[in-house]
Amino acid sequence: MRPYPPLGLLYVSAWLTKHQLENEVFDTTFAGMDALNVKIETLQPNYLCIYVNLMTRVRVLELMRFTKLVSPNTTIILGGPEVRYSANEFLNHGANYIVVGEGEQTCLELIQGLESQKDLTHVKGLVYIGADGVLHKTGEQEKLKDLDQLPNPARDKIDMDAYLKSWKKAHGMNAISVNTMRGCPYTCKWCSRAVYGLSYRRRSPKHVVRELLDIRKHYNPDTLWFVDDVFSVSHKWLREFTQEVVNADAVIPYECITRADRMNEEVIDLLKESGCFRVWIGAESGSQDVIDAMDRRVDVKYVREMIQLARKKGLQAGTFIMLGYPGEKEKDIEETINHLVTSRPDYYTITLAYPIRGTELYDEVQESFVHPPDWAVSSDRQIDFKRTYNRKYYDYAIRYVVNMVEGTRTHGWKSAKHKMKSIAARSAMLFEKSIR
Repeated sequence: MRPYPPLGLLYVSAWLTKHQLENEVFDTTFAGMDALNVKIETLQPNYLCIYVNLMTRVRVLELMRFTKLVSPNTTIILGGPEVRYSANEFLNHGANYIVVGEGEQTCLELIQGLESQKDLTHVKGLVYIGADGVLHKTGEQEKLKDLDQLPNPARDKIDMDAYLKSWKKAHGMNAISVNTMRGCPYTCKWCSRAVYGLSYRRRSPKHVVRELLDIRKHYNPDTLWFVDDVFSVSHKWLREFTQEVVNADAVIPYECITRADRMNEEVIDLLKESGCFRVWIGAESGSQDVIDAMDRRVDVKYVREMIQLARKKGLQAGTFIMLGYPGEKEKDIEETINHLVTSRPDYYTITLAYPIRGTELYDEVQESFVHPPDWAVSSDRQIDFKRTYNRKYYDYAIRYVVNMVEGTRTHGWKSAKHKMKSIAARSAMLFEKSIR
């Protein structure tokens, strides 16, 4: 129960409204798909714009089939990180237009062109099948240079109160998400750059602070979640943001994500002064060999130092771990355990590595896929590939890591229980290794 509003759609909606195009947003987070189906059948919308990521692909295909059945004249427009490298498949399954990359301006120009019945080949950022049956790709839309042109996301078009109440009920405090930057200048092989590409653009601190004041006025949340990939990538921006947010008395407790190499003692002090209470520091592995294979370009020892320093300075620290990356061996897993035990983050998450279409990781392992799943009924998260050991080995390895780490963070019977579970998981790992 940590739901966040669909910022991408809310930005597109606000951009269309800014340019006098009437629209509404249907958020299924609390309403559900049945209510959406009723809405589509009743409203018969001229255009239906749907955000797609790897987790929602199957549901979106179902929604498109339903829409074509009950509202055949509706033009279906898809955008989001999932569509760039699967445009043909989505078109073959009923989509009319695919918006690749940054969606605001392309969506605006597309709908304006359709309304005026103009030729669409001048609208950048589109993939579609024309009336002549030919596939058209119109090239890349120019990225918005000045992000201060963006209006605030259209939060007023969804039920924000439902988000705040659900958070409050589950966690005793609520949260609202905010975006200050687009793109990421780093080249991690497993990370998708399908929307913003290898770029870095940022709203000015003044623009961000104005949004924070608006959020406080209308919603007064307990906390914020800055969704930026690397919040402290620019130390200059962070200094200016800290000054602006303090001067405007707009400090709201927040958490954010960053990289250890974009942290130091000054950065941690600035984060804390500007309201940060929890910083997530990407690690992915405790093994330098694995981090180098990912092209993370960071020193794992420095990651540990920054986690420890953040906690020493009074911030909560979280980190991310990925197991099963190509080439990962037992020694790397043991180094990851040591990394977590030594750095002692307050929070950590562990996932099994999976290849997302369009990433360097996907290209590297594509020829070693094990039983590739059906695209139309699965997600990239279900793709398995030939690793150093088999899939079950790494499933047990996740249990092993968690219980080894938790065994050092608990006491008495709880610690003994985790240690027994780690022994069981380790035994299962050895068994899977033996039948490899």
